[in-house]
Amino acid sequence: MQRVKGTALSRWAAGLGLGLALAAGTGYADDFELIGINVAGAEFTSKELPGKHGTHYFFPDDDYFKYWQDKGIRTVRFPIKWERLQPTLDAEFDDTYAKLINDMLDDAGRHQMNVILDIHNYARYRGEVIGSEAVPFSAYRNLMERIAKRWHTHSALYAYDIMNEPYGDAEDNWPEAAQAGIDGVRKYDRKRPLYIEGKSWSSAARWQKYAAPLLDLKDPADNIVFSAHLYIDNDASGTYQETPSGNFDTSVGVKRAKPFVEWLQEHGKRGHIGEFGIPHTHPKWAEAAEELLTYLQKHCIPISYWAAGPSWGKYRLSIEPKKGKDRPQMAVLEKFIGEGNCKTYGPQPNDS
Repeated sequence: MQRVKGTALSRWAAGLGLGLALAAGTGYADDFELIGINVAGAEFTSKELPGKHGTHYFFPDDDYFKYWQDKGIRTVRFPIKWERLQPTLDAEFDDTYAKLINDMLDDAGRHQMNVILDIHNYARYRGEVIGSEAVPFSAYRNLMERIAKRWHTHSALYAYDIMNEPYGDAEDNWPEAAQAGIDGVRKYDRKRPLYIEGKSWSSAARWQKYAAPLLDLKDPADNIVFSAHLYIDNDASGTYQETPSGNFDTSVGVKRAKPFVEWLQEHGKRGHIGEFGIPHTHPKWAEAAEELLTYLQKHCIPISYWAAGPSWGKYRLSIEPKKGKDRPQMAVLEKFIGEGNCKTYGPQPNDS
């Protein structure tokens, strides 16, 4: 999720996991699900490095994923922090943090979850942009090589979201950086999808303005999914500081999604909304969310809701249950879990 101005999966058949054959560019399974979630916490408190588990950053406990399995959720986008995993560029992984990722994947696998591992770094390492003298493209490729080498055989790993929300002075370098990330993963993993985000916080509304260079990316496995972010508050930041007025336009989410969807259609590409969330403080938010999810379902574009995770506290977008009880936003999401009859990522070129 973005922290300043900007815009902020599938239910695979239980037990089939990643043993299903992968047709190039089509995904893993025939049973496709619209609603996934982000489980955040491992990337928290980025100014505290390396930080302490349970104080500055948080991984879910054993059996955490059972609740989501019981709700019908099958796909989890899981943000991690580059500096914690690899404290020195081009070096070995930190044993503690890497083991926590192992444990999370093991628990996800026990509950038949598919994990999208998300490098939640905004195209930066210790504040320096990828492609700078301090963080060469080769260092980022090294990270992605090591991630793929270590975890590509894990049954719970579904995909790689190679970088969260490039923005600002990282944007000019992003296409070259993205290619370095792709090349790094593909050295060891030619099977799993690669989720590629765009410039300007990966904004769905601004996607058409910035995304043209992404068309030149080369994936030898031909298995890229473009991933945009979308929030429906006034400034699209995901902070939701206002209360909807009487003339609030509940189609705002659809309007912000259309530039992304139309670009995908024009270029014959596949899409995903990697972050979307709403507060539970006004019924208009829920109404607008339902309109957006209906639109995305029509075009077979899945979302990962922002966010779940056991350490959110009073965060208003959170869908983490309180004392075993669902958060109000789940009432909207549950209308779309297991629905849609989609077989793979959309949109189709001639969807209308």
